[in-house]
Amino acid sequence: MRALFQALAPAHAALEARAALVLHDQLEVHAIPAPTGLEGTRAAWIADRFRTLGLEHVIVDAAGNVRGERPGERGLAPVVVGAHLDTVFDATTPLAVQRDGLRYVAPGIADNARGLAALVALAAACNGSVVRTRRPLLFVATTGEEGAGDLRGAKALFRELGTHVAAAVMIDGAGDEAIVHRALGARRLRASWQGPGGHSWGAFGAANALHAAAGCATRLAALRLPRDAQAALSVTRMAGGHAINAIPAEAWLEVDIRSTDQGLLDRLVREVERAAQAATDDENARARRDLDGLEVAVTTIGDRPCGELPASDPLVVAAAAATRLTGGVPTLDVASTDASVPIARGIPAITIGAGGRAGAAHTLAEWYDDRGSARGRVRALAIVAAAAGLA
Repeated sequence: MRALFQALAPAHAALEARAALVLHDQLEVHAIPAPTGLEGTRAAWIADRFRTLGLEHVIVDAAGNVRGERPGERGLAPVVVGAHLDTVFDATTPLAVQRDGLRYVAPGIADNARGLAALVALAAACNGSVVRTRRPLLFVATTGEEGAGDLRGAKALFRELGTHVAAAVMIDGAGDEAIVHRALGARRLRASWQGPGGHSWGAFGAANALHAAAGCATRLAALRLPRDAQAALSVTRMAGGHAINAIPAEAWLEVDIRSTDQGLLDRLVREVERAAQAATDDENARARRDLDGLEVAVTTIGDRPCGELPASDPLVVAAAAATRLTGGVPTLDVASTDASVPIARGIPAITIGAGGRAGAAHTLAEWYDDRGSARGRVRALAIVAAAAGLA
């Protein structure tokens, strides 16, 4: 890696010289609202930048992903370099950037405006002259990485590419030391109840859908997870009813389950199903017999895969070496990111930060500090070059 790092010295200097332009791109793309599922305008901005940089075969695919290619040697599998387009904020969220000393404060300023700006910077650096790689590079800005997006863009991309991918390096947010090589799986479930409803006085005693939902939530809150397991189960949303003086005929709750262990994920899904049915049975047993009882259905509304790229894999080793060569201390991490999809498909993949520092992600007070950000871009380029090989 040291020899490769030295060979990239001219490109590193160019990346450092582009710091102001990268920050400009970050602020410009941040100003374009991109809620999950509504990334089209931001995608058009990225596609235009890709074309301006001379990437080949620039398209917006059926999933809304923006793709552009740098050619390599014919027949070699490409290295995917990606960053997600979407944010957790809706289209009405004010995006005006405030300055707090050296910090830029605005929702989504780092996650993932920073990643997208770095993606553009890497596409500019790998231009075939300053940096030319043996393997083709496929630059991708993906849709649906956040929340209910369920990694939609990444799933569509890697389903289409199949196994003809050498590696994937995904860029998400700020930072220059973390290396996400373990995919945190997530299952999102919705339990829905349907019952007779009725007037809160005249039909009192009818099975109450919201009572059953609350009973289910209580059971799940009391669930004890294995002490030695990396897992989490949370009831995150619940609602029901339509009037203060009516027994709810309908209710629902949503559950977020996370784990690095697929078997444990499956087990916790069954726990949710059992809790929902037990709460329904309890409410029906208590209810009046002259009215219909409740029915419950549990459906999957999100499924993010889990898996692990071994720390000994050449991609992780290269990322750790590049981190040290840029003066950082590599930290191996676990998260649910676009890299989860290729990891689950057996493709070497990691997620890294785009340099700089950030905090308060997914809040209106999210901030970004650009000091020292060139280290992140230099590290990212070294990792991509290690995966793709220099021509």
